[in-house]
Amino acid sequence: MKPALIVELGDHRSYPIYIGSGILGDRELWAEISQNRHAAIVSNETVMPLYGNNVAQALTRKPGVVSIPDGEEYKTLTTYGKLMDELLAQKLDRSSVLIALGGGVVGDITGFVAASYYRGVPYIQVPTTLLAQVDSAVGGKTAVNHARGKNLIGAFYQPSAVVIDVDTLASLPQSIYVEGLAEVIKYGIIADAKLFEWLEDNVEAVLRRDAAALEYIIQRSCEIKAEVVAEDEQEQGRRAILNYGHTFGHAIENLSGYGQFLHGEAVSIGMRLAAELSCKMNLAGFEVSQRITKLLSKYGLPLHCGPIDVQHFRDAMSQDKKVVDGQLRFILVREIGSVEVVENVPEQLLMECLSASAAV
Repeated sequence: MKPALIVELGDHRSYPIYIGSGILGDRELWAEISQNRHAAIVSNETVMPLYGNNVAQALTRKPGVVSIPDGEEYKTLTTYGKLMDELLAQKLDRSSVLIALGGGVVGDITGFVAASYYRGVPYIQVPTTLLAQVDSAVGGKTAVNHARGKNLIGAFYQPSAVVIDVDTLASLPQSIYVEGLAEVIKYGIIADAKLFEWLEDNVEAVLRRDAAALEYIIQRSCEIKAEVVAEDEQEQGRRAILNYGHTFGHAIENLSGYGQFLHGEAVSIGMRLAAELSCKMNLAGFEVSQRITKLLSKYGLPLHCGPIDVQHFRDAMSQDKKVVDGQLRFILVREIGSVEVVENVPEQLLMECLSASAAV
């Protein structure tokens, strides 16, 4: 099977992304990307019963299986440790390959385990949620959360392949599906005005999970992310634009205990806040903020976080990974398809944005 695209990294670290329907059980594909290594499938208690057998039966060797609890609250060092224990008990060695079958939590933890197990073993991302397919499975960011903030413990460690089967999206609850659309909208805001306009014009097709619409938004999102990652793998420059809305969103997730808001929902609120701050900074016109807010609303994504202590909100943002020498950096929008990294945001303007969101 021909890959849909390649993440070009050089140094023999480039890897393919496969996108299609019904490809989880493709034996030829799995023989190629697993290289017939002994594999362990890492999944969760929700996804494994749905798709685990498809992958296991397509592999040439019977794989080990490790399951973790389902939910962002389990993206911790404790879960990481239990995964390590289980892999060692199953006698996986450095010639083995890990297969991350699930959403962003499974992918992030499996990638972090792969980066550190025997000082690094290959892993394959098999994302089963829209959020993971368009964002977290691509780019090599692996991590677990800490009480002080999201994704604070981790490593940059690229997968050897990404396998995206759009059929897995059919089983998603609507809220889990829709949260992934926040990241798709993000790509339009930061890099592709035509994608943003297409999303404005095709709301019905996207929400009913039309197959052609899904393949288009997934491939275009992966193309944008692959291009940015190839240019700046370890976020020393341009890759920071992928965090549009995330400084706000991660703080919301942290304050709500990683349970009240899904990641994409928190990012949606964060993107609206970033658009509002862009207007207050006179970087973008009000019509830009309006278009962003309107599109998020059309897809049923939240715009406000509700009652949160504003000072706690501000303090949580200070724990963000993008803080440099104590200085917060924001990704702000100039126009649809164009953003920039901004420092030295006036504290008063920031607090006005936070107060307005928390008061709703």
